[in-house]
Formats: sequence, structure tokens, C-alpha cells
Amino acid sequence: MYVVIVGGGRTGSHLASLLSSQGYEVRVVENRINVLERLHQEIPTELIYEGDGTDPQVLDAVGAGRANVLAAVGSHDADNLVAASLARFQYGVKRIIGRVNNPHNAWLFTPEFGVDVALNQADIMAKLIKEEMSLGDMMTMLKLRRGKYSLVEEKIAAGARAVGVAIRELSLPPNCIISGIIRHGEIVLPGGTTVLEAEDEILALVDEAAREPLERLLGKPVD
Repeated sequence: MYVVIVGGGRTGSHLASLLSSQGYEVRVVENRINVLERLHQEIPTELIYEGDGTDPQVLDAVGAGRANVLAAVGSHDADNLVAASLARFQYGVKRIIGRVNNPHNAWLFTPEFGVDVALNQADIMAKLIKEEMSLGDMMTMLKLRRGKYSLVEEKIAAGARAVGVAIRELSLPPNCIISGIIRHGEIVLPGGTTVLEAEDEILALVDEAAREPLERLLGKPVD
């Protein structure tokens, strides 16, 4: 699968790292000098293309016409919409994700403008707050496949069964994949040998049946 990411900020950089580590072909398009300097320190240089993601010539150069997914995750909504529209209507990209920076612009991020999935940060934060108030420690960050699967986040409690255990040795429930770890403010890409620590923030993809067993692994031990 080939993914073009327009915007090399923190979101674009992290997304590129995750996808590349999972074997996807990725290109990040960015033209801001200060962002490019940081980007070259965070991801391999061969993943980076210097240029304006709203310029058709740049999109031609990175092969947008063969992309399976384009993610427009820049810091300006107008640029994200232009990149999304070009990807859909000029290059025929089948799956397009658009980042909404200003909630007032969310109404524009629709299939009519080329956007299949709008990432509205204000909505995500509101959902996190709602989940925090209603579901306890485990928060649902995103629903997938019409609600069949969820991306959840939970901090590992001191004394939890998972503390000091490598991921491959965890008795994870079926349909549960640990997709990311936030440790001391830094992203850790999980592997089978990654040993979990107390206070790690775990991101996991689960179905409904896997939520409770995962909570038991990561939560406070029951007396």
C-alpha cells in the first residue's frame, strides 16, 4: 500500500513513522524549511519530498496517481482541502483523510470536497472527555468498521499484571493489538520484545469483547 502524507508537522511525522515501521510505502510532502529540518531528524530522508502539497506538479512527482491513501494533515485547513480535492478529483485516490484545524471549517470536510474521513481535533477531544467521564480509565479514541472495533487508550497502573512483561508474553485477548505506547512523553513503537512499564500509556485496537480482558491486564490489581 502506498500512502502520501501532505504536511510534515508532528502529526504527519508520527503517522509516517508508524506506517513505515509496518511496511507501508510512504512519502511525506512538506515545503516549510524549519519543519523540514526537524522532519529529517525524525524520519528517513527517503520518505520526505520537499514541495507544496497543493501543487499538482508536486503531487505528480510523488506519484499521487498510484496512491491508495492520501492524508492531508497540514496546519492550514484551506491547504488540506485543496490537497484532498486534487487527490480525489484529479488523481482518483480512493481513500482520503483530512485534518480539521479550525472546528468552524469542519462542515467543508465532506466527500463533496474529496474528504472521506475528517479528523476534527475538537470532536476527538470532546469524545475523550465524554469517555473519561463515563467509562472510567479506558478511553475510546476512535470507532472503526461501524463500531465493531475501537482504538482505546489506557495508562498502565502500578502493580498491573502487564508491568515488566514483554508484549509477546502477554496473554492478550483475541482481536486485541497494541499499536502504540507513549512513555515519558515519547512515542515507542511496540514490538514483541518491548517490555511494558507502569505509567505507559497504551494505545490498542480492540473489539468489544477484548476491552475488559485488556483492562484487567493494564489496570490496578484486584485484591
